[in-house]
Amino acid sequence: MTDATPPDADFATPLDAAFAAMEAAPGDDALRLQWYDRLAASELFLLLEEEAEGARIRPRVFPVEGGAFVCVFDREERLSAFAGAAAPYASLSGRALAGMLAGQGLGLAVNLGAGSEMLLDADALGWLAGMLATRPDEVEEAPAEIAAPRGLPERLLAALDARLASAAGLARQAHLVAVVYTGGGRGHLLGFVDPAPGAEPSLARLVGEALAFSGLEAGTLDVGFFRASEAIVPRLGRTGLRFDLPEPEAAPERSAPGSDPDRPPRLR
Repeated sequence: MTDATPPDADFATPLDAAFAAMEAAPGDDALRLQWYDRLAASELFLLLEEEAEGARIRPRVFPVEGGAFVCVFDREERLSAFAGAAAPYASLSGRALAGMLAGQGLGLAVNLGAGSEMLLDADALGWLAGMLATRPDEVEEAPAEIAAPRGLPERLLAALDARLASAAGLARQAHLVAVVYTGGGRGHLLGFVDPAPGAEPSLARLVGEALAFSGLEAGTLDVGFFRASEAIVPRLGRTGLRFDLPEPEAAPERSAPGSDPDRPPRLR
């Protein structure tokens, strides 16, 4: 809960910055993808009808001609200013929100009244959920040849760097290399070293998102998972572009709706 303090107009959020860049160049598809990327990665505050009950939430729905919308904000103060008073809300990532609302016939109203407002109808929200479901291919065969990566766009490297910086504790490090497989196929491989037990799907999801919102196809990059003791790992380290993943930070267990992006809350 928050009080109804008006938002600080001078405080621009990352979502505001992405919105401003997109509005300044309306024909730039890359900037539009970056806004969606930022929405998916942001912590959002979803306006509710009443307090959440465990993992079940009831968003406040606003019917309009031809559809209905729920409202989210990237600052608690913005939600309270819109509601006119303190109001119940659930905090969850844009990624979890898209997974929860897809197929429900609901649109998403983002930051209403904040100057960076956007309306996504149900079709746009379904498209976003589909983008977030993109997964690169996971390889099982060891590459026959390994070389330094080449020809990958800078926007993909920046997106990978940002996502892996947020993947604390999921793996020790990752190496990006160009490869030739035994069967003759060529491509690029992001090899994760010492992934945490069960972390492979989450790591593949992060890579898939980096690909999707860079405007690239999932086939541009494969992923592999290796133990540090495997013979290929020193070769990856000598040749590839290295990403160090942060160590996990000790934190209290979070059980609020939406705190686990792989298990979005349920509507009621």
